[in-house]
Amino acid sequence: MEEDEIYSVKWYKSGSEFYRYHPKDKPPVQTYKVRGIVIDLKRSNHTAVTLRRVDLLSTGLYRCEVSAEAPSFTTVFKEKELIAINLPQEGPKITGGRPKYQVGDTVQVNCTSFRSKPAAMLSWTINGGNPNKVHLQEFPSVVEDSGLETSVLGLEFQVREQHFQDGEMRLRCTASIAPVYFQSDEESVAGGGNQQASVLEIRITGGQRSSSGCTSTSILTFLLLLLFLSWSR
Repeated sequence: MEEDEIYSVKWYKSGSEFYRYHPKDKPPVQTYKVRGIVIDLKRSNHTAVTLRRVDLLSTGLYRCEVSAEAPSFTTVFKEKELIAINLPQEGPKITGGRPKYQVGDTVQVNCTSFRSKPAAMLSWTINGGNPNKVHLQEFPSVVEDSGLETSVLGLEFQVREQHFQDGEMRLRCTASIAPVYFQSDEESVAGGGNQQASVLEIRITGGQRSSSGCTSTSILTFLLLLLFLSWSR
């Protein structure tokens, strides 16, 4: 068809024609109203159509159809799906966490990615490693009237000693809309140990006298005596 003269070029979105080029017409270009279609006429011609103000309504199956003049009257076409993406305005958020956990505690947190199209894919890591799938809680995405979606992924597990590295546990949630969007939120929480024994911390300040005339050494001796008497009962 490369040697044939063009009779017409037509563009369709999901079966509805929105742009036509017919070189023998005056004017040669005609446009038709279709939802989600705003044509940039200055940048459109018989070889390409440029859209502006693309939004979620612009999603659809696009078809370009080219017909040749006589004698062949050949018609060829190509189709391609266009998906309009609305990225989140902010990164994902971790909620429900505590600033400190002890061995045996239950971690129950959610990661939320707000208002996007399509819904963001969420994933969790604990200290850089992937948790067991049984600890993940999947929730259905919340769809607004505008078509934007909010996705939530929960994480629940019992804290063990190996979850702490240098006294900290790092929880990270990543939201992605491949291949254009990757954002993460991370929380570092402190470990409180297993709390099997109470610890009494007494600091000696070099024998300074108190207002009653007793030294800190005598106070320490008195406290230790009280502890001994309480334990011996």
